[in-house]
Amino acid sequence: MKITDTIALVLKRKGEAKVLAIAPEQSVYEAIEMLAKHDIGALLVLSDNKLVGIFSERDFARKGILEGHHSRDTLVGQIMTSAVRSVSPQNTVDECMTLMTEGHFRHLPVLEGETVVGLVSIGDLVKWVISGQAQHIQELQGYITGAYPA
Repeated sequence: MKITDTIALVLKRKGEAKVLAIAPEQSVYEAIEMLAKHDIGALLVLSDNKLVGIFSERDFARKGILEGHHSRDTLVGQIMTSAVRSVSPQNTVDECMTLMTEGHFRHLPVLEGETVVGLVSIGDLVKWVISGQAQHIQELQGYITGAYPA
């Protein structure tokens, strides 16, 4: 597991996790319920199966609560982030981490053309890197102790 691995490998390791989404016409309250139920931090916002935005806890806090919007009376489309960065399965872990760090966001949709095929979080990418480092450390320890295969 290296930072040069593709996001396709990360998604494969995550397994068949369903990408959760909400429509822009649904209430913010419904979105918050979904976030809580699934213990996640963001939902993709889809209209006619096309990505139109992303809704996160951060959106709710900054554009909802602080601006005085009530969750039951506000639509997701009113406070979602609509300028969404996305990547393809061919992008690397390193490229995605750089995008997220520079853009100050934690969730990145993965698209093939206009079709959503996954979602990666900064946590997914950090786990990938840590697993790779742990594997590398084990290999080096084996080499040092002579247990490394010739």
